[in-house]
Parts: sequence; structure tokens; C-alpha cells
Amino acid sequence: MGVMAILTPFLGGLGLFIYAMQVLASGLENAAGNKLKKLLQSLIKNRFMGVLLGFIVTAIVQSSSTTTVMVVGFVNSGIMNLSQAMGVIMGANIGTTVTGWLVASGEWASWLDPRTYAPIAIAFGVFMMLLSRKKMAKDISNVILGFGMLMVGISTMSAAVSPLRENEAVQEMFIYFGENPLLGILAGAVVTIIVFSSTASVGILQSLAVVGLVPFNAAIYIIMGQNIGTTVTTLISSFGAKKTAKAAAFMHLLFSVIGTIIFAVFAYFLFNFIAPWLNYQSISQTEIILAHTLFNIGTAVIIFPFAEKIVKLAKKIFKIEEVEIEDDKVHLDDRVLETPGIALQASVFEISRMGKLVTAIMDKARDVVFSENKECIKEIRSEEQVIDELCDDISNYLIKISSKTTSEEDNKQVADLLSVVSDIERISDCCENISESITHLSQIKDGFSDVAIEELKEMAAVCADSYKSAIEAFSKNDKEQAKRTIELERKADELEEKMRAAHMKRLTKKTCNNAVGMVFLDTIVNLERISDHSRNIAEVVLDY
Repeated sequence: MGVMAILTPFLGGLGLFIYAMQVLASGLENAAGNKLKKLLQSLIKNRFMGVLLGFIVTAIVQSSSTTTVMVVGFVNSGIMNLSQAMGVIMGANIGTTVTGWLVASGEWASWLDPRTYAPIAIAFGVFMMLLSRKKMAKDISNVILGFGMLMVGISTMSAAVSPLRENEAVQEMFIYFGENPLLGILAGAVVTIIVFSSTASVGILQSLAVVGLVPFNAAIYIIMGQNIGTTVTTLISSFGAKKTAKAAAFMHLLFSVIGTIIFAVFAYFLFNFIAPWLNYQSISQTEIILAHTLFNIGTAVIIFPFAEKIVKLAKKIFKIEEVEIEDDKVHLDDRVLETPGIALQASVFEISRMGKLVTAIMDKARDVVFSENKECIKEIRSEEQVIDELCDDISNYLIKISSKTTSEEDNKQVADLLSVVSDIERISDCCENISESITHLSQIKDGFSDVAIEELKEMAAVCADSYKSAIEAFSKNDKEQAKRTIELERKADELEEKMRAAHMKRLTKKTCNNAVGMVFLDTIVNLERISDHSRNIAEVVLDY
């Protein structure tokens, strides 16, 4: 049989396999919805939670490369530190084995033979997609369809390479890989780099195993190489990024290399001294993915206690000091956009940070009202410009997310987040307006009366509390705090009416300077607007 007669259906099967992974991942990600976004919130707790997060996200997006590229993006933007990144990387390597277990299902559960259920899964998935109107049903149909196509892809590859079982040259090549560990590892790395996916590379190996082409020892060394090959995508993604992001990519490489060295030494003794009979035994699909799983879990278990030393080594190599978050820059990375659900949660973190910056501006504005501090006025002007820039950059990032997702739920959240960003920016405008109004007092060389100051203190306290409560509600998705914000906004409305009426009486009695009175009115109007925008933020939280 000619080379093209084998290569053409093999490449077709590989293409279907990779496409099926994308369909399956898309369905799983959309079906996970907010649960996937909430997973990101747990990663900042400890490294163990990072391992769990890396495993779950990789199982959903069907690619450890995608997960680790996101890690580089998170580290580059300052959302994640290197210690947390190390945990996610370890979990991602374990999560990449999930697809392999699905592929091998026909061996360890005969009723799951791909030849039996793959066509049924595809037919059912297509009919479900055509007949369903609900989004969740369509997402589930993508999962079923992707699962079926995955099996057809692996079966097509296996059928294509079936004639090679009689080819002595191919057999000799795999025997050579088994006898020369470095060549076996190199072969696994090269194939993974070419197809840009360790999952697809393992799938190719499993398709060869079906027809008995791969000896046990060669498969083990190739699997180790596949884990090194998958780090190339992460390394490429770190080009042009900050030193911390490059360090995260380097840690991924180091993790795989250390694991490979440890297990390669063990495998060498196993195949040459402990169980040499394995060298001539063909490996099965299930044994391949079992070895892959044990390798990744074993590497994680061995390295976990020493993870901090790897982090310190990476910091030393890349000369990284303690990372300081720059307030005037948006800490969002385009690498994360490939997983819109997580990009949205990263945006929530960044909007929360922006909100806390405005809290500091608001505290300075309150200080200006009662002290006329000129330095604070200058600082408010400068910091408000930073908020304007953050507002533009975050809004642009959210628009990019909307172009990456077809989920109605995600698009709604994008719209809500754009609204929150706008409200926070307008609150910073109100703070600047207050500070600008107060400058008129120094120009006319007059000030508020004792009664007016007491009224403003009460109003400022209520409005500041309403905003801080709104930001806490948004950051933690706390509905009780959102309800408290709305109660405070109502109180601010009542105070504003009461203060305006009292002020009119003072004007009527001519106990208040007209120019000072205008500043007073401007101040309470801007304070009341702060509470209004805070209520808008709270209503977004209550809408979920």
C-alpha cells in the first residue's frame, strides 16, 4: 500500500480528532457557565486549590496548553503570582489525561466500543442540536457530538495505520525508540510540537497501539517526550511578556523536564533489569493513558513539596523581585480571551481593583470638603485621569470578550460589566467635581457654616458607605451587601431633600452667602449622584 493511501486517511482522522476536541471543549465550557468563572475565584486561596483548578479547567477546555497559556496571561497581568501558577500548571498536566481515558473507554468498558456508540452519539448530538431551542441543550448536544467525533477520529487513524503492522521498518523504528530513551523522548516532543497538543499526540500514539505497533518501552519514553513538547506552546506565549510571565513558562518546562528525568531513570531500570520482558510486549490504549496519568500524578506528588524551590529558582534566573501592581495599567491579558468564561472573571477582578482605587479618591474628596487640602485636589485630578484610562481599557477588553463568545449569558454579563465600569468612572468624576467646587471657597475666601459642615459630614458618610458597600457586593457577589447599598441610597435621597430644604431656609433668612450656597448645592448633588451610581452597581449584583 502506498504512503499516501495511509497518510491521507490518517491526517483526515487526526483533523477530525482535533476538531472534535474543540467542539467537546466548547460544549463543556458553555455548559459549565458561571461555575467555570467561579473556579477562578478559588485559585488564590492556596497551591492545592490551584492544582484542582488546573485539573478541572484543562478537563473542560481539553488542552493543558490552553490552561498554561492562560496562566502566563494571569501572571503577566498580576492576577496570579508564581506560587499559584505552579499549582495550576501541575493540575493542568493531570487534567490533560481525561481525553485519553475517553479514547480508551472501548477497552476497559466493552459496551463503550467506539464502533458501536460513536455513530449513535453523532446522530443523537446532531438531532438534539437541530431540535433544541434552549442554550443548555445545544451545549450538551455539542458535548455528545464532540465525543462521538473524537471516537470516529481515533478509529479512522487506527484503520489508516493498520497496514503498517506488517511493515518491518516501522517496527524497527519503534524498537529503536525503546532501546534509546533519548530518541523516544525526542520523538514524543517533536510530534507534540508539530500538532501543538499533547492530547492529540497521545491520541496518535493510542491509534498506533490499537494495531499493535508500539512496544511498551517505546510508548513510555514517547509519553515523557509528549509532556516536554506541550511546554513549547507556553514558552512561545511568553514571548514579549513580563519577566514573571516568562518565569511561569519556564516553570512549566522545568516541571516536565524534572518529571521526565526522574521517571526515565526509573523506566530504564524497569525495562533493563526488573522486567525486560516488557520491551517486546505491545502496549494497549488503556495502558498508554494509565502510564500517562501515573506519570503526571507522580510528577505532581514528587514536586509539590518542592514547588516553592522551583518558584525561587525561576525568580533567581529571571531576576524577579517582589511584583508591585501598577495602578495606572490594566492587568488583563489577551491570552486569556480564548476561554471567555475565565476572561470574564479576570475582568471582574480588575473592575474590583478599579473600584477600590476610586474608594481612595472618594476618601480624598471627603477630606477636601472639610479641609480644602490643595495637595489632595491635585492628587484627585491626576488619579481621576488614571481611572478614565482604566475605564477605556477595561471596556475595550470586555468588547473583545463579546467577540469571542456566542453565549447569551456571557454577552449579558459583558453588558452588565460595561455598565459597572461606567458607573465607577462616573463616581470618580463626581469626586473630581466635588474637589473642583471646593476650590471656589478659597477663591471667595469664605467657607461652610458649622451647621452646613455637620450636614455634609452625615451626607458624605452615607454616600461613601453606599459606594463601599456596592464595591464589596460586586467583588464578592454578595446580595446582602447589594441590598444594604440600596437602603443607603434611599437614605441619601432623603438627606439630600432635607438638606436642600434647610439650605433654602438659610438663603431666605440671608444667613448664608450665595456663592458658598452654590458650592454647598453642587456638593450635595454630586454626593447624591455617587449613591445613585452605587445603587446601579448593586442592582447588577441582584440581577444574577
